[in-house]
Amino acid sequence: MFKYLPLLWAQLGRKKLRTGLTLASIIVAFLLFGLMQTLRVALTGNPELAGVDRLVTIHKIAIIQPLPESYLNRIRAVDGVKVACSHDWFGGVYQEDRNQLAVIAVDVPTFFQVYAEYSLPAEQKKAWEQDRTGVIVGKLIAQRFGWKVGDTIPMRSNIWVQKDGGNVWPMKVVGIYDAGNGDNQTLYFHHEYLDESRGGGVPQGTIGWVVVRVQDPARSADLARTIDAMFANSSTETKTATEKAFIQGFANQMGNIGALLTWIAAAVFFTMLLVTANTMGQSIRERLNEIGVMKTLGYSSFSVTALVLGEALLVTVLGGTIGLLLAAAFSTAIGNAVAQFFPVLGMPPSTFAIGALLMLLLGAVAAALPCLQASQLKIVDALRKV
Repeated sequence: MFKYLPLLWAQLGRKKLRTGLTLASIIVAFLLFGLMQTLRVALTGNPELAGVDRLVTIHKIAIIQPLPESYLNRIRAVDGVKVACSHDWFGGVYQEDRNQLAVIAVDVPTFFQVYAEYSLPAEQKKAWEQDRTGVIVGKLIAQRFGWKVGDTIPMRSNIWVQKDGGNVWPMKVVGIYDAGNGDNQTLYFHHEYLDESRGGGVPQGTIGWVVVRVQDPARSADLARTIDAMFANSSTETKTATEKAFIQGFANQMGNIGALLTWIAAAVFFTMLLVTANTMGQSIRERLNEIGVMKTLGYSSFSVTALVLGEALLVTVLGGTIGLLLAAAFSTAIGNAVAQFFPVLGMPPSTFAIGALLMLLLGAVAAALPCLQASQLKIVDALRKV
C-alpha cells in the first residue's frame, strides 16, 4: 500500500480547494473532540486520578460543613482502615485576585501514606514535617510563578481570617512535588498552622474532610457504611464514598455534562461523515474513466477499491492527527490560564487512542459507497464516459 502513497497524494491535489476544505473540516472536528474530552474530564473528574483504595468522608449535609477533629482518630481505629488524613480547603489567593489557587491544609505525617503516587525528595519531606509554616507545591505551579525551595510566599485566604483580623498566611516553600499524571498545581501545608491561627468564630479542633486509604478495596463499601454508622444520630453525621464517587458528585451538581458533550461530539462527527463521504463520492464520479483505464491495464477490483479506501483514510488520518495535536496544545494553554479553577485540566492520553479509532472508522464509512461503486464499475461503462 505504501508504494501507492505518491498516487494517493497526487489524487488529493487534483482539487486543492475541495481537498483543503474537507481537510479543514476534519481538523476542526477532531479539534473540538479533543477539547470536549478535556472539558469532560475537567467537569466530571478524571477517574484515573482517583485512588481505587481511597474513601472520602465529609459532613452529611455538605462538604463546607466542618467535622470535629476527633473524628480523624476514630476513623483510623476502624478495622480495615490503613491510614487516614484530614483536609481543609484554604481558598488561596497569591498577589492578585486573579491568581486563585488550590491550597489545602492537611495532616502532614499521613499525607504521603494516603497519596503514595506523590513523590518528593526525602530531605524536602523531612523539612516539611519539621516546619509548621512549610508548604509543598506542585511542579507546574512552581514553574508558573517561579517559586524555588526556600522562598516565602504570602498566601491570602478568601475563606478564613486570622484572630487578629488579617487573612494573609506567610508560607515557606520547602518542597516541590511531582504527582506524575495527576494534580501538580496544588499547595499543601500544615493543618495545625491554619487551625491555631484562624479566627472569625470558627472553633479550633475542626477539619474539612477525611481521606481514608483502605487495606482491601473490595471492602470499601462495607467500610464506608461502618464509618457513617459510627457517627449516626450524632450532631455531626457523615457521608462516606469512594474517591471516584466523591469526584463524580461535583459533576452531578452541574448536570450530566459528559452525556451532553458526547451528543455534541456525535453530531459533529456525523456532519463530518457526510462531508467526507460527499467529497469521496464526487471524486469517484469525476474519475470513472480513469478507473476504467486502470482496470484495463490490469488493476483488479480489489486494488482499485483499496486505492479509494486509502485516499479516504489518508484525508481523515491527516486531518484527525493535526486536529488532536492542536487540541492538545490548546488544552495545555487553557489549563495554564484557568489552573486555579481546574488544577488537573488537560487532554487525557486516552483521547489519542479513541481519536485513532475514530479516524479509521470515519474514513472507512465515508469510503464505503465510493468503494462499492469502484469495485462494481465495468470497464465498458467507464470508458463509455470518456
